Amino acid sequence: MLTVENLNQYYGGSHTLRGVSLSLKQGEVTTLLGRNGVGKTTLLKCLMGLLPVAKGSVSFDGKAITKSPAYARAAMGMAYVPQGREIFPRLTVEENIIMGLANGKASRGIPGYIYEMFPVLKDMLKRRGGDLSGGQQQQLAIARALTMRPKVLILDEPTEGIQPSNIKDIGNAIRKLAEGGEMAILLVEQYYDFAQSLADQYAVMARGEIVKAGPGSEMAAENVQSLVAI
Repeated sequence: MLTVENLNQYYGGSHTLRGVSLSLKQGEVTTLLGRNGVGKTTLLKCLMGLLPVAKGSVSFDGKAITKSPAYARAAMGMAYVPQGREIFPRLTVEENIIMGLANGKASRGIPGYIYEMFPVLKDMLKRRGGDLSGGQQQQLAIARALTMRPKVLILDEPTEGIQPSNIKDIGNAIRKLAEGGEMAILLVEQYYDFAQSLADQYAVMARGEIVKAGPGSEMAAENVQSLVAI
């Protein structure tokens, strides 16, 4: 669904991404692991068109999108939940979700599957986003991204600052989305156990490049945890 080949990016004089290649498949969760500062978020922003690519290519469903702007990628079916959630704190839960329908489909209303996936949000529709707990805000951010039924969902550290009970709910939602078979999911995560529990495929980044990758079932045998331990 999404293919990255020999991706390079620079920040000033720093070579931040070095020949990164990655492939995401429908119905699978690919987890991207690595310590702070290795280039994970930079890669995600390049995938979404928020940062330019100096060299290499990105293709979506067989179509080259390396130079496509972010709004075009979103319209094609790419959704991004950034680190820190970035919801609108003064808007209600309902208004935040509707923002995901900003392409003109808001008149159809919020899809029912959003509430099936995150039932807690239905009980809080009129509450301001900034008044929710961290875990609830993360569910809201994911719900907003799902309103357009994306083909690729990119999640940047969804467990950051979240209580264990909410982490379990988010994990269940991610697995359910992948099992639907229509979506490819890229999960960037530092919480190793969470990443391992969801990974169909994994990749480890260090110093701006992929240093190890393979099936999620082999993460323990390959001692992946030692590569990402802080």
